Parts: sequence; C-alpha cells; structure tokens
Amino acid sequence: MTLTDAELERYSRQLVLPEWSGAAQERLRDASAIVVGAGALGSPVATYLAAAGVGRLGIVDEDAVELSNLHRQPLHFTPDIGVNKAASAAAKLAFLNPEVQVEPYPARLDERNAEAIVMGADVVVDCSDSFETRYVVNDAACAERIDLVEAGVLGFSGLVLAIRPGESACYRCSFPSPPLAGAVPSCREAGVLGAMAGIVGAIQALEAIKLLAGVGAPLLDRILQLDGHDMGQTIVVTSRRDGCEACARVPVAAEAYH
Repeated sequence: MTLTDAELERYSRQLVLPEWSGAAQERLRDASAIVVGAGALGSPVATYLAAAGVGRLGIVDEDAVELSNLHRQPLHFTPDIGVNKAASAAAKLAFLNPEVQVEPYPARLDERNAEAIVMGADVVVDCSDSFETRYVVNDAACAERIDLVEAGVLGFSGLVLAIRPGESACYRCSFPSPPLAGAVPSCREAGVLGAMAGIVGAIQALEAIKLLAGVGAPLLDRILQLDGHDMGQTIVVTSRRDGCEACARVPVAAEAYH
C-alpha cells in the first residue's frame, strides 16, 4: 500500500470498513470521473466523490448559479449567483479535498463533444436534468466503453441505474425512447425537494464509488426507484435489449476493459 500518512488519516473511517482496503483506496486515487451537471444531483455526487478520494474529477456545466438553485444545490452559495456552476463547484471541492484534481468544463455537453469529454474517464456520472442529455451521455459512454451511473429526481421521486457497457443494460436498453413532449413535467413545473435530490445524488455517488473501487454490488441490470413520501423502494430488473443502437457501438473486446 502506497497511501501517505495524510491519506491514511483523511480516509481512515472508510479504510477501517471490512469491505474496503488500501487497494480499493488506491483505485479511487488513480481513477478519473466525469460528473455531468453541477446542480441538484451533481452537488452531492461531486462532494462525495471528492471526499472519498477520487483522483480526478471533471465537472461539466455551462449554466450560471441562480437564486432558485440554492435550496437543492449545496455546492453553490448566495455569493455565487451569476457564477458558472462548474467553476463554483470546483472552487468548493478544492477546499474540501485539495488532493483531488478538479477540472471545470463550463460547456454544454451535446452530440458534438460528448465522446471527447468522457474519453479517458473511468466512470461518468450523469446528473443532467434533460432526457436529451441522458441519451447523449449514455451513447458516448457506450461508444467509449466507460462505466456510467444514471439518475433522475423529480418531486419526492428518484431513480438510479448503474451501467457497464457491453455487460449490462444501458439507459437506452431500459428506456428505448424518451417520453413524449409534455408527458413528464420539468423541475420548474413539478418542483423538487432539496433533501430528495440529496438522497438520490448520494446513492448515485455510492454506485460510482462501487464501480471504481470494485467493492459491493452495483445496480447493474437493476433500476432502484425511490419514493420519498414513505421511503418506499422498488427494484426493477432490466436487461440488455437486442437491437439497442447504443450497445451496438460498444467496442467488442470486453476483456481489454474489465
């Protein structure tokens, strides 16, 4: 084990876990993660990944902080209103854990740049708030064969799904097409409770950590659905779908990646 004394102290409470190890911590330190979106889900995700010791974090968000964001996006403070979210998040994470390299990407992820942004990462955590972006992120992760954690939150409800391209169901396998326009209300229309986004984001971060460290059983081929009203949890089993256009882009040599 090559952890420094400072690392041993910083991560001591997770290092004593029977499921954890110095090797798992080193895997996190050597890993790279891309977090798409620095909002309601991205705030807890980026916080917990940085705190856990993921070596490199890329934060992708083109938006600026607004007053209406602050009840559910705790990486941003009132003085940050008007500041780019990726930059605001990177500044806080640098204070939280200066051992983590945080790179802000103040850009919109779309079909033109998605593969270039995620290329070289070990995991992508999609914290975006649009169906269009989720499909683009999924397709790019499949094309680059990068593990992905998807999630969504609205009102008191949330879902989380982990994806290992070429091995488990991707987002398109589980949801072949986006809902019809207007069928699902936006956060602006339906609202969202900040604490609910925190719960879903924390689970999303946990799934990313499990994928990176090789610890536990990630939510592969399983969708976790949460109901914050009564804390009900439902696991929906899913599987790879024949003819999935995203899975068709996954490079063939699975053994070269995992």
